[in-house]
Amino acid sequence: MAPIGVSVGAHVGIVIVSHSPKVAEGAADMVRQMVGDSVNVAHAGGDPSGGLGTDVAAILAAIARVWSEAGVAILVDLGGAETNSEMAVEMLPPERRSRVVVCNAPIVEGAVMAAAEASGGATLEAVRRTAEDLSPQA
Repeated sequence: MAPIGVSVGAHVGIVIVSHSPKVAEGAADMVRQMVGDSVNVAHAGGDPSGGLGTDVAAILAAIARVWSEAGVAILVDLGGAETNSEMAVEMLPPERRSRVVVCNAPIVEGAVMAAAEASGGATLEAVRRTAEDLSPQA
């Protein structure tokens, strides 16, 4: 049985946010090649001019591209990507905000493992936990 408010067959979407457009695109491509098309994956990388940085509007657009009632997990590379991703989440309508999480996980390994978990129909919390289990413990 699907969790309340989640459609049967809906999978958590994955967004990859990197300061580098090429890193974001490459990580998303790797996820697609390893997991297939069962999970929607989007990326946002670089600043609006194409240089290094992140862009809140691009992150919002990526969330919209992979939106699922099951939720969206965002994987980030550095602190600025995390900050801008959190800002993007805060800008979402309240009914969507609680269904988007920023994972504290390695960007490539975390994205691949999160997508693999999502492809099996896991909940947003299970997807987050799987990605974050890859982070070194302090």
